[in-house]
Amino acid sequence: MSGQEDSSSPEGIAGARILLADDNPQILGMLAARLERRGYTILTAADGEEALKVAANESPALVVLDVMMPKKNGWEVARALKQSEETSAIKVVVLTAIGESINEMTSPLYGADAYLDKPFDFTELERTIRELLEGPEESP
Repeated sequence: MSGQEDSSSPEGIAGARILLADDNPQILGMLAARLERRGYTILTAADGEEALKVAANESPALVVLDVMMPKKNGWEVARALKQSEETSAIKVVVLTAIGESINEMTSPLYGADAYLDKPFDFTELERTIRELLEGPEESP
């Protein structure tokens, strides 16, 4: 068995470029290491303005944004990405410890495709990323 046609394999999204934006270097490092082990290509930014520059220059498939960052918060970055023709197709996941109900109400208003509350489960984040990158298409 070659397994080349295994639909459960993440091969279709392996190597996808993901931008991680968080002003906490420990969280950034943990997320980057975990996602690199899953085969993703990781880009990082330490604040909102840097995240916008990296997204514009590197065209990631997906951005994971912390809400509470200096210069521009994650919601501002999400809105700017979705409003720009060049970056509007980038999928956006927002992470925040601000509170589940606020995150649930606010993140979609700024264009986030998904949101998770801190502390988050790595497995849940990975599932969310995979689902966003694979898209909503169902196999017949």
